[in-house]
Amino acid sequence: MNSESPKSGNQPGPKPGNTALKLVLAAVAMFGFGFALVPLYDVFCEITGINGKTAGPVERVEQWVDTSRTIKVQFLTTNNAGMPWEFKALQEEVEMHPGAWTQVEFWALNPTTEDMVGQAVPSVSPAEAAQYVQKTECFCFSQQKLKAGEGRNMPLIFSLDPKIPSHIGTVTMSYTIFDAGAFAE
Repeated sequence: MNSESPKSGNQPGPKPGNTALKLVLAAVAMFGFGFALVPLYDVFCEITGINGKTAGPVERVEQWVDTSRTIKVQFLTTNNAGMPWEFKALQEEVEMHPGAWTQVEFWALNPTTEDMVGQAVPSVSPAEAAQYVQKTECFCFSQQKLKAGEGRNMPLIFSLDPKIPSHIGTVTMSYTIFDAGAFAE
C-alpha cells in the first residue's frame, strides 16, 4: 500500500497578518451586530407580538368604562444586573374596570454615593394585552436622574382599552430598570 503523507514542514501555514486582519474584522462584525441587536429585537417583537411592548404616551380621553367586568393588573419590578437602585411598585396589584384611568406609584432610590441615571423598560403579559394598555404618564418614557442618596416616587397613569378581549382577566406590567449612565441625555 502506497500512501503519501504530507511533510509537516513543507506546507505553509496562515500568515500572521491574515490572522490579525480576520480577528479585527470579526471584532468589528460582533460590535456591529451588538449595536444592531436592539432595533432588530424591536422589529422581531413587533412582527411576532411577543414581549408585550406598549406604545408611547397617549392623550387622555374619557372613554366608555366597562363596569360589567374587572381586570386584575399586577406590577413587577426587576433590577438589571449591576443596577444598585432600590426599585419597587408601591402597589403590587390593582383591580380596575376597562376604560377607567388608574394611577399607581413606583419608588426608586439611588443608595450609592454617585449621581446615576436609570431607564425602565416595560413589558406586558400576556403579550396580546399590550395593544390595549394606554399610558398617559409613565416613568418609563424618560430617563430618571437621581442624585446620590436621592429617592423619588414615580407615577404611572394608565387605562386598559374597553375593547380588551374578555378572556383576559389578569394583566402583568413588568418594569426592568437599567443603569443608563452611558446613554444619559
